[in-house]
Amino acid sequence: MKKYEIGTFILRVFLGISFFIHGFVKFQGGIENIVGWFESIGLPGGIAYGIALLELVGGIALVLGLGSRFVSALFALVMIGAILKVKLAAGFLGNGQMSGYELDLAFLVMAISIMISDSRLFALDQILFKSKSSEVSKEKTA
Repeated sequence: MKKYEIGTFILRVFLGISFFIHGFVKFQGGIENIVGWFESIGLPGGIAYGIALLELVGGIALVLGLGSRFVSALFALVMIGAILKVKLAAGFLGNGQMSGYELDLAFLVMAISIMISDSRLFALDQILFKSKSSEVSKEKTA
């Protein structure tokens, strides 16, 4: 087991838990409020449902190691959108009225890191698709 695999595993689990909590809070606090907020910043309100569901389900998928690269790519897109549409004007640390984009940027970097390195340690993908990945490995060595 290599050190980078442990590091990527830690990033994957932390990012998954963080997004799960963000999605859960969106539903718990009343998704209608989030829909209204999306509309107030010029986005279609229906996107709020998709984002909240992605955060909830994608967070669980990351923790379990299911489709980590794909889910991380989606999270990276969400973070880019959040930074550009909402947080950039407030600056890196915020402007006293709202927080800055430092957390969003950290989540973006974590998601990109997982996309690049593909966290396989303790991942369900390794169990579910083990035969497929071992066949590909054999073909590459032949």
